Amino acid sequence: MQRANRVLALALILLIIFLLPGCQKGPEGASDENGAQETIIVEDILGRKVEVPKNVERIAALYSFAGYAVGLLGRGSDLVAVPGGLKRDVLFCHFFPEVKEASVPRQQTINIEELLKIKPDLVIIRGDTASDEKEVEKLEKAGLPYIVVDYSTIEEQQKAIEIIGKAIGREKEAAAYNEYYNQIIARVQEALQDIPEDQRVRVYHSENQALRTIHHSSLAADWSRAAGVNNVSVGEELTLIGNDYYTTLEQVLIWNPEVIIANENTAVDLIRGNPQWSGIKAVQEGRVYQLPHGISRWGHPSSVETPLVIMWTAKTVYPEVFKDVDMEGEVEYFYKTFFNYQLSEAEIKQILSGKGLRQPKGEN
Repeated sequence: MQRANRVLALALILLIIFLLPGCQKGPEGASDENGAQETIIVEDILGRKVEVPKNVERIAALYSFAGYAVGLLGRGSDLVAVPGGLKRDVLFCHFFPEVKEASVPRQQTINIEELLKIKPDLVIIRGDTASDEKEVEKLEKAGLPYIVVDYSTIEEQQKAIEIIGKAIGREKEAAAYNEYYNQIIARVQEALQDIPEDQRVRVYHSENQALRTIHHSSLAADWSRAAGVNNVSVGEELTLIGNDYYTTLEQVLIWNPEVIIANENTAVDLIRGNPQWSGIKAVQEGRVYQLPHGISRWGHPSSVETPLVIMWTAKTVYPEVFKDVDMEGEVEYFYKTFFNYQLSEAEIKQILSGKGLRQPKGEN
């Protein structure tokens, strides 16, 4: 009897100990008895399974897309490190004033001392940084959790958004954005289905400089296809300088595009005003257009406004086909839905003009 009582007492003691806070074994990633931070596993584009805090509070985005994506998903105020270029984007800084005070720990290389100083919970880098052994070694030795996201197609960009969404606790927002993205593509493709591929408008896309353009394995090549245009430089022989591709004026004259789009007003002014460009059909017919600029330059490799640039390009190039599309309404919807910001009519017009929303270098 006494032995039975002792066994019962021991069982009760073990039960009480098990029920004490910190003594239960929770689900994967739960806090341990020492109060360690709860974590999740995120798989990045390299297939690395990275343990990151479940509740990320301080985010270091070490390239532009990562910063824009964090803002798109509603966490822009938690950016503690960004590329310097984001501080020049007027609307992005209007949405997230904290960005103006964020650290810039990466120029050509990562300043690991500066990065450690700001104590990020998560670091987001791009593929070329991850391919640099010295840069990776800095992050590994510092013990900072980092994920790699990069892309060169629409599908890959959507995957990058999905990865970042999981890492920062915004999976639903990431899914909503990707659904909207796909809806835009479907709308455009349905409207253009009766126009044969070989009869679609030939477009030259100037990126940053008049003769810097788009190569075949780029996001811009993919979204221009989605917009239903024939991008004249895609698949052609271009000159690679650094990470950028260039053509020549002589080649543009041979291509003789029907439409030219450019993301810098200086390039637009040069193309419209320089007599050397005057023999091109797009210039002769007044079809040289400035790409819009919202939180970033629409259509730029780092932009998250790719769905908008697809619709804008389709409507600009095929105005009769898309005459019922209200581009101002599309713009209003996008920023209200994904940035929870109600644009004024003046702000919408400025975005669509592409002017005044990116400060020149040295002025921010």
